Amino acid sequence: MSVLVLLLAVSAACCVGFGFVLQQNAAQKAPLGDFLSLRLLLDLMRVPRWLGGIALMVAGMALGAIALGKGEISLVEPLLATNLLFALALSRHRTKQPLGRQGWTGLALLAGGVSAFIVAGEPRGGSAVADPVRHWLIIGAMVGAATVLTTYAKRSRLSWGPVLLATAAGLLYGVQDALTRVSGTRFSAGGFTELFTGWQPYGVLALGVAGLVLVQSAFETAELRMSLPALTAAQPLAGILCGVGFLGDRLRTDTGALAWEATGLAAIVTGIVLLGLHPAMPSGTAQAEPARDLQRR
Repeated sequence: MSVLVLLLAVSAACCVGFGFVLQQNAAQKAPLGDFLSLRLLLDLMRVPRWLGGIALMVAGMALGAIALGKGEISLVEPLLATNLLFALALSRHRTKQPLGRQGWTGLALLAGGVSAFIVAGEPRGGSAVADPVRHWLIIGAMVGAATVLTTYAKRSRLSWGPVLLATAAGLLYGVQDALTRVSGTRFSAGGFTELFTGWQPYGVLALGVAGLVLVQSAFETAELRMSLPALTAAQPLAGILCGVGFLGDRLRTDTGALAWEATGLAAIVTGIVLLGLHPAMPSGTAQAEPARDLQRR
């Protein structure tokens, strides 16, 4: 594993984790009338704290894109999942909550799961699958699942809605990471002309905006501990599926390796849930307040 890819991915996770905390702090004060609407983003753009969170997230996405250009998505995605560690660190600094048994267990499971998956799977690059049908089947399945989750989230806005929205956003972000990898390959092959004559960069933009609306709506309607674990768990799983499914990433497939890879992914998800539910994660409730009052927060 390249040390540069490791540093880039972990730095990206740090920026994204810090950014999520700042975004949720602002979004939870947004009016509920903006739920699942682009108007929510327009209102939040007037909040300095939210803009700071977005700036950090954009920086994280840029670092992640560079990491994806230099390493396999099956390697980078588990490392990006450590953004929850940085979100917890910032939240813990603000709340002064000790890690306790739950925090240390979650940390060990997440770190150990990432290590187990990478060591056992030995992610390595290969030739991308040329068959466009497989591309669209996998992408369509991820986007379709996100659409279904969003539809159900509308019916349970203040109960399971935030979890469903965050899961949907995670699926979209996983596909976005895969398309970012393809876009980087096209740029390396033929510069801007090759890049912008393909549909992938426009797909990256569309998925980014859609995912942002879903995430902010989830942040708006529930505390961070309800939404961030689902988001953080869904993104690497979707990204790894895309990497192996059509980007040509290869993992070891002998029985022992597959067992450790599955164990590693299970540990990652369990660790994410434990950390996401930690008392240090910021809590808050959505407020049905006028949009003009949001700017003063």
